[in-house]
Amino acid sequence: MDTSILILVLSFAVLLISNVPVAVSIALATFATLTYLGGIPAETIVSFRIASGVNSFALLAIPFFILAGNLMGRGGIARRLINFAATLVGALPGGLAYVNVISCMFFGAISGSAVAAVSSIGGFMIPSMEEKGYDRDYSVAITTTAATTGMMIPPSNIMIVYCLVSGGVSVGAMFLAGVIPGIICGLFLMITAGLIAKKRGYKGGDRCTMTQVWKAFREAFMSLLLIFIVLGGILSGFFTATEAAAIAVVYAFFQAVIMYKEVKLCEMPAILRDSGITTAVVMLLVGASMGMSWLMAYQEIPQNVSRALLGISDSPWVLFIIINILLLVVGTFMDMTPAVLIFTPILLPVFIKISGGAELLGVPASTWIPIHFGIIMIANLSIGLCTPPVGTCLFVGCGVGNTSISKVTRPMIPFFISMVISLLVITFLPIISIWLPKVFGQFY
Repeated sequence: MDTSILILVLSFAVLLISNVPVAVSIALATFATLTYLGGIPAETIVSFRIASGVNSFALLAIPFFILAGNLMGRGGIARRLINFAATLVGALPGGLAYVNVISCMFFGAISGSAVAAVSSIGGFMIPSMEEKGYDRDYSVAITTTAATTGMMIPPSNIMIVYCLVSGGVSVGAMFLAGVIPGIICGLFLMITAGLIAKKRGYKGGDRCTMTQVWKAFREAFMSLLLIFIVLGGILSGFFTATEAAAIAVVYAFFQAVIMYKEVKLCEMPAILRDSGITTAVVMLLVGASMGMSWLMAYQEIPQNVSRALLGISDSPWVLFIIINILLLVVGTFMDMTPAVLIFTPILLPVFIKISGGAELLGVPASTWIPIHFGIIMIANLSIGLCTPPVGTCLFVGCGVGNTSISKVTRPMIPFFISMVISLLVITFLPIISIWLPKVFGQFY
C-alpha cells in the first residue's frame, strides 16, 4: 500500500477512535496526508475545498428539509398517520406491526429523517403494542428497522448529498428511483412481521368501517400531501428541489403551528436552533469530505480500488456482493452522510466499470448506473442505522422503548435478514430503481 494512503487511513481511524468529530477527523487526516506528500499547500487545498464544497445551490435544500422535518416531528403528524394506517391494516393478525411499518414509511418519507420516525412513531406505537400483548423488544425491533425505509422514499436529504458528490445525478430522478425500493423494503419487513405474528399468536384489532377509514384519511391527508407536492413540483418542472424544500417548510409550519396548533410560536427559536446545529454538522461534513475526495482522486485511489476488486473476480455478481458487504461493514461503523461522502468517489467508478455499458429501458448506462448505485448505497447504509456501534436508530429506539441493545438484538435478527434480502433484490434487479424515473421522463 502506498505510504500516503496508509497515513490517510491510519490518521482518520486514530482520530475517530479518539472521539474526534467525524468532519474534523476527515479534514485533519486530509491535511496530514497532503503535508506528508509535500509540494502542495495543504492548508490552502483543505480550506479551499471546504469552502467550495458547500458552495452549491442544491445543498440549500438540506437545511430547509431539516427544518420541515423538525416541524413535522413536533406537529402531531405521527398520530394522524398512525390512525390512518390502523384503519387500513390494524384488523389483520399482528396488525399493529403492519401499522408500525406503514406509519414509519409515511413519516420517514415526510420528515426525511429515520431518527425522527423512530422517536415520533415509536413514542406512540411501542407502548400501544405492549398494551395489546406484543413483546416490547419485538416492538422496538420493528420500529427501528421500519424507520429506515424513509431514507429511500423521497424527499430524502441523503439523496441530495449523494447527487452532489456523484457529480451531476438528477435529484428528481434520484427521488423517484427510491420509491419502489423503499416500498419493497417495507413489504419484506411486513412479511417478516406477519410470519412472527402467526407464530406468536398476535391478534388483530377491530375491523374499521369505510366511514372510519375516510375520517382517518381526511385527518392524515394534509400530511401525506406534502410528498406529492414536493415530487409533483419537481417532476413538473414547476420548481427545483431547493425550492421544493422551502415550500415544504412553509407547508410544515402551516400544519404544525396554524392548522393543528401543536407547535407554539414560542417553541420556534428552539426548533430553528436545533435545525441550525444539524445543518452546520452536515455542511461541515460535506466541505471536509470534498477535500478528502480531491486527495483520493489526486492519489488515484478509486483506480487502485477498481484494479484490486477486478483482480479478485471477473464476475459482476461476485463483485456486486463484495461491494454490498463492504458497504454493510462501513454502515456499521459510520453514519450515513460521511459514508456517502467518502465512499461514493471510491466505489462509484468501480461499480460503473463492472456493470458494463448496456442500456436499460432505453436509458444509457452512464445515466442509470450512478442512480442504481446510489439506491444500493443508501439501502446498505440504512441497515447500518440499526446496528451497533453507530446505529443511531437503534439507540434512539432502545431509549424510546426503555430497553437495552442486548435485549433487542435477537428479535431484530429476522428483520435484518429481510432487509438484506430486499437489498439483494434491489441490487440484482436494477429495473426496480430505473423504471419510475423512466416513466416520468427524468432521463434525457
